[in-house]
Amino acid sequence: MADEIQKAQRGADIQETGPASAGRDVALFDLVDKVGTAAARAGRRDLVKRLVNTRDRLRDPHVRVIVVGEFKQGKSKLVNALVNAPACPVDDDIATTVPTTVGYASAPSATVLVQPEGEGRSAPHRESIPLTELAEYVSAKGNPDNVRRIVSAEVLLPREILRGGLRLVDSPGVGGLDSRSALLTLSALSSAHAVILVSDASQEYTEPEMQFLRHAMRVSPNVAAVLAKTDLYPQWREIEQIDRGHLTKIGDIPIFAVSSDLRLLAAEERDAELNDESGFPALVTHLRQNILERAELIHERSAVHDLASVVDQLTMAFRSELSALVDPADTPQLLVQLEEAKSRADEFRSRSARWQVTLTDGVADLISDMEHDLRDRLRKVQREAEASIDDGDPGPIWDQITEWLDQRISAAVSETFVWTDERARWLSEQVAELFLEGEESIPAIDVADAAGVLDPVDAIAGLDEGRMGAAEKIFIGVRGSYGGVLMVGLATGLIGLPLINPLSLIAGVIVGRRAYREDMNTRLTRRQVEAKNIVRRHIDEVIFQAGKQLKDRLRLVQRAARDHFGPMADELHRSFTEAVTAAKQAAGVDSGKREERIKQLRGQLRQLEALRAEISPSRTSQPAVSGRAKAVTR
Repeated sequence: MADEIQKAQRGADIQETGPASAGRDVALFDLVDKVGTAAARAGRRDLVKRLVNTRDRLRDPHVRVIVVGEFKQGKSKLVNALVNAPACPVDDDIATTVPTTVGYASAPSATVLVQPEGEGRSAPHRESIPLTELAEYVSAKGNPDNVRRIVSAEVLLPREILRGGLRLVDSPGVGGLDSRSALLTLSALSSAHAVILVSDASQEYTEPEMQFLRHAMRVSPNVAAVLAKTDLYPQWREIEQIDRGHLTKIGDIPIFAVSSDLRLLAAEERDAELNDESGFPALVTHLRQNILERAELIHERSAVHDLASVVDQLTMAFRSELSALVDPADTPQLLVQLEEAKSRADEFRSRSARWQVTLTDGVADLISDMEHDLRDRLRKVQREAEASIDDGDPGPIWDQITEWLDQRISAAVSETFVWTDERARWLSEQVAELFLEGEESIPAIDVADAAGVLDPVDAIAGLDEGRMGAAEKIFIGVRGSYGGVLMVGLATGLIGLPLINPLSLIAGVIVGRRAYREDMNTRLTRRQVEAKNIVRRHIDEVIFQAGKQLKDRLRLVQRAARDHFGPMADELHRSFTEAVTAAKQAAGVDSGKREERIKQLRGQLRQLEALRAEISPSRTSQPAVSGRAKAVTR
């Protein structure tokens, strides 16, 4: 108990070397230490553990900003320009295939997360690598088809912009932003604090990019757009105006026109004017003010709520004992009130509590609705695909059908994913409201950090184009015409004509053409049936993989909410239990020790009241202990 507080205090002594030193409220850290020390003296290890976690969140918030976009749009160079360092490999023939996180450390380093071989579910292990060899692990050139089984990479650099906890994630490029890779990106957005979509200034936003932005706005709380490579395209201002018009139609999304090359050159030359021309100062200001400061405020508010909750729960036990010591005649009434509150708290943490039932039933209903929504969307895609296959020969245009099918499936799964994420957030809010019971204010949890990506779905199988060479066509025609020549030749032989005569040759041509057409129709029907089967098998595979992953994410939501609210209910129950115990024990205190104990309790209460006063009312809406509990302890 004391060791945990000492560890927290040692963390405060070295906080200037950690990523949270810039802009962090030192007074809040000291307040966490003071309240933690008070909880440790009271023997409340559960409350100490809660405050240690609170301090860890304050010291290392890890504000994740995901940089997304299509291939070769300048994402990696944008990250490098933001940190003024070659953190991510950049080259004309290098494409990033593994997500790379860039964060803060006092010394540069690089690590990769490697998935072990085999079909078992062994946890990935982390390996340190030379920073200069990062491209060999995260690029398509050095790691084709991810033969090294790299899950992710992390680069740590001593950069001031990263000191406040900012973590930039350079995501792999996604072809068209509507391919299967887009699903992986969407699954990561829900755990990010912000998203930056990068598109170069060569053209205005495409429809897939606009659709991706719509999805991102529904999943992530903070979305921004970057128009890159302005130094390469003189018409970038016209493109920027067009893109602004597109963005106003879907929401309030800021756009920043930047040149990464000018930014890097300005850093090398130490030219402030060139840096302003690069457009990066506005983007950096957005990162610091609208993302970092907002996340810092959320963490501080959460910390203040934790502090208020701990102080009020400690106060409740002390006041109950003090009331029993000062007014022994009122002790029976106090015990009745405390027992009632304890019973409510006991029911509150049971499996039959309303918030527990709502969470369990809500997740079960959500899984059922998600499966139906996914199947319904993909059945529509299947019907459209089968209708297009029936309209013509799928063989010669199978590549186009495959591309269209991939886009439609990705769009359908993306819509289901976004809808499921929204419903999960709504469910967590409903559970939080039931937990609060309208009496206490606890910050809503972020259950969307259930990180998990969609397992890869095999590519759509190929289909025979149905093209035949001249020799095969002649063979089919001759094979069909042989029967016509033979039949007519035998019939005309009865009148003395040879087997091969003009009439038999004409019949052979007619029969051969018909046989050729019938063979072509048979081949076409076979290709159509095979194409439909391929589509059905592929959609079944998508339903299997996507459905499994979405269900896993929802179960993680359930566990996250249960693990968040469950300990809080246990803490409140223990606080009421100790308050009842303290009040009962107060009745048996000797008269000689009564005055000394009253003096101790009043001193402890004065310390807690002083701590409570230090918690700014402007940073929390209400105390964290219910109104009924406070009425009991007054």
